[in-house]
Amino acid sequence: MFGRVRAWSRRHEKLAGALRVAPLAALCTILGVPFVTNTSPGGGQYVGLAGYVGLSVLLLVPLLWPGRPLAAFSAISLICFGQWVADVNLLPANLSVLVALWAVAYECSFRWALAAGLVAELGVFMALVSWEEPATFGMFFSGSIFVVTIWLTGLYANTRRRYLEGLEERAERAERERDQQARMAAAAERARIARELHDVVAHNVSVMVVQADGAGFALDRDPEQARQAVRTIAKTGRAALAEMRRLVGVLRENEHGETDYTPQPGLAQLEELIRGSAVPARLRVTGVPSELPEGQQLAIYRIVQEALTNALKHGGPGAEALVEIEYGGPDLLVRVTDDGRGAAAPRSPDGHGLIGMRERVGMYGGAVWAGPRSGGGFEVLARLPMVKAA
Repeated sequence: MFGRVRAWSRRHEKLAGALRVAPLAALCTILGVPFVTNTSPGGGQYVGLAGYVGLSVLLLVPLLWPGRPLAAFSAISLICFGQWVADVNLLPANLSVLVALWAVAYECSFRWALAAGLVAELGVFMALVSWEEPATFGMFFSGSIFVVTIWLTGLYANTRRRYLEGLEERAERAERERDQQARMAAAAERARIARELHDVVAHNVSVMVVQADGAGFALDRDPEQARQAVRTIAKTGRAALAEMRRLVGVLRENEHGETDYTPQPGLAQLEELIRGSAVPARLRVTGVPSELPEGQQLAIYRIVQEALTNALKHGGPGAEALVEIEYGGPDLLVRVTDDGRGAAAPRSPDGHGLIGMRERVGMYGGAVWAGPRSGGGFEVLARLPMVKAA
């Protein structure tokens, strides 16, 4: 609430200043008769109706200056000093110095607030000196208590204002950091999906290219083999499109509020992957299978998929692959080997496929090694710590 009032006063400075002056102006109007008729207490001179109105206006107008509390307090203090020098009796409008004192304590630094408080205390002393009755310590103490109370109230409001401004600033900074983290998370997710798309598309397109080449060679000599190759191309293309739709779908908002939550492939789909691979491959599992989290199963599936894709691209004709999954001990081993010419084929060691393998395994604290085998062919070896499914 305090923050909303302060924000409103900043947007409507003139209106807020008028509202601050209005109660004091009403008080001057109500209590003006004794000061005009010279029946007010005090030993000063009375100034008549014109002087009362003019002096009251001079004392109230500085309170309307927007955003200049120190200048308003200085102007009112000078007018009050001139009133004291001229021995003019105190008026209700002299209370404007207390309003200006509160504004200085609220908006200015403590140094200026302390100076304004001392000036106000001096004004209390000077007013009592000019009183027709002898001033006593009790009178000065009472006036000082009133001034100090207003001064402390302004200081408390200033502290409260600074505290709320600090809270608002921290809230805005936290909101900016949250938005930045959300953007970073979205970028990381898009990068992950790009790697997923690379794995899927690279594997399936490689199969389609190889099958298309085979169909071209066999078109005249063996039409049946060519037709089989074309059917494989169509099947592989449909599978690639299905996976791409599933992966890209996470980037889109479904207009009908429905989402296709097709599960990601895991260890149960490894045999299907190997059977559908264009490279003749076998699966060998040793040890006692253990239930793994879906994310780790997906990582293993993608590693095997990428390794078979590399064997297809670089192994050469007649290459065969062996996929081995070894359970036992603290680690799970995934080894994909082929007997092709992968060791001699041109290969980029920093390609997206190997980078994707490393990042997938790195998420679980594992490691990947890929390189030519001593007896020929190529080998991909991944070691993942065993993580029990939740």
